Amino acid sequence: MPRPSRPAISPQLREVYAALLARAPENRIEPDLSRITRLMDLMGNPQNSYRSIRIAGTNGKTTTARILERILREAGLRTGRTTSPHLHSPTERIAIDGAPIDEDGFIQAYEDVAPFAQIIDAQSAQAGGPPLTYFEYLTAMAFQAFASAPVDVAVIETGLGGTWDATGAISPDVTVINPISLDHQDYLGDTIAEIAGEKAGILTREATAIIADQPFEDAADVLLERITALGAEAAIEGQQIGVTSRTPGVGGQMLTLQGIAGRYEQVFLSLLGEHQASNALLAVAAAEALLGDGRTALDGELLHASLSTITSPGRAEVVRQAPTILVDAAHNPAGAQTLVETVRENFRFTRTIGLVGILQEKDATEILAVLEPLLDTVVITRSSSPRAIPADQLADLARDVFDDEDRVIEEANLPDAIQAAVDLAEEGGDQFGGVVVAGSVTLAAEVRDLLCADGEA
Repeated sequence: MPRPSRPAISPQLREVYAALLARAPENRIEPDLSRITRLMDLMGNPQNSYRSIRIAGTNGKTTTARILERILREAGLRTGRTTSPHLHSPTERIAIDGAPIDEDGFIQAYEDVAPFAQIIDAQSAQAGGPPLTYFEYLTAMAFQAFASAPVDVAVIETGLGGTWDATGAISPDVTVINPISLDHQDYLGDTIAEIAGEKAGILTREATAIIADQPFEDAADVLLERITALGAEAAIEGQQIGVTSRTPGVGGQMLTLQGIAGRYEQVFLSLLGEHQASNALLAVAAAEALLGDGRTALDGELLHASLSTITSPGRAEVVRQAPTILVDAAHNPAGAQTLVETVRENFRFTRTIGLVGILQEKDATEILAVLEPLLDTVVITRSSSPRAIPADQLADLARDVFDDEDRVIEEANLPDAIQAAVDLAEEGGDQFGGVVVAGSVTLAAEVRDLLCADGEA
C-alpha cells in the first residue's frame, strides 16, 4: 500500500546535516544571543541587507509564513523564507522565491558559515560556554543564503520561544504572533503568561506588531502590556483586523477579511479550517504593514492569486483518497483540538481511524484525550525519531484514555500501521471511512514520504 519513498539525499548533504546534528539538538535553547550576534558581526551582518518579518507563536507559524511569503512574491518582491522543522529534507528550511534551496546551495551556505563558526566555537569554549547550536548555525546559513541570493525581504519563523531564539539577530520591520498555548514548558515556562512573555520577546518599538486572537486571556494581557510598554504600532485580531465571514467549501474556504488598510471580499483560501483563515488574516495584515506601511490596501487580484493555490504540507493535508488519509503535524493539545475541529467541519467520515505517534517531551495523555472523541479506533505507532515514545508505552496510555482495549491497536512498524489504519477505515466495504494521522511532525513527514504525497514541502 505505501509507495516507494522519495530519493534519498546526497552523501554530501547527509555529511553536512550530520555535522549540524552533532551540535546541540534543535529542541534545546541556550538562553544567550551573544554567540549568534558575534557570528553575524564576523560575517558582516548579512541579515541587515534585506527587510524582514519575524513570526512567533505556538501553532500556525509555518503556514502563516508560507502565505505571507507567497503574497510578497506575488507583489513582485524576491523572497526568502526560513521555517522549522522540516518534513523531508533540511533544505526545506531555507526557501528562496518560494522553493527550497537546492542541495548545492545548502552545502554552500554551510561552508560560508564554517570559518566564522569555528572562531565563535573556540571563543565560547575558551570562556567555558557551548558551541553554536544546530539551530543557531542553520539560522546563520539562512541569513547568508538570503543575502547571497539576494532577496528583498525575508520571512523568518522563530524556532522556540522568541526572547532567546537565534532569529533574534534580525531587526524586523514587522512582527507576527500566532496563538499561544502550552508547549515546550521545559524551556519556555509552566504557565501561559510565562510562555507569552518569551514569545513577546520578538516585539520591538520599530516593528509593526500583528497579533492573533489569543485563546488565553493571560497571553493577550502579556502581549498588550509589552506592546504598550514599547510604544509599538499594533493590529490585533478581533480589534483592528478580523475574519468577518467564512464559508467552508470544497478544497478550501471563502473568506472576507478586514485588514489594516482594506477589506477583502470573497477571497478563496485553498486551506481547511478556521485556524487557517486566521493565519491568512495575519499574513495579509503583515503584508499590508510591510508593503504600504499599513495605509495601502493590497491588490485584489494579487490576493486571489496568493491565497487560492497556497499549500501547507503536513497541515490538515489530504495525501490520499479512497480512503481519505489526512495528515496533520499536530503535536500539542492545542494543535490536536484544532485538527479535531477541522475534521468535523470539513469531512463526513462514517468511520474515523487515528494513526498516532508522539514524541517523549510532549503531553501525550492530553493529546490522546483531545483526539479520543473524534476517533472510532486509534492505531498507535512511532516514527523513526529517537525521541518518539515506544509504541507499547504509548498504546498503554491510549488504552487508559480510550477506556476500551478494542479501540486501541498497537503497530510499531509504520508501513504496517498505515495498512492497519486503512483496513479499519475500509472495514465492511465502507467507502466513507477516513484516516487521520497526528501526533508529531516526524510522523506526518514519514507518512507523507511513504505515500509519496505530491507537493513541495
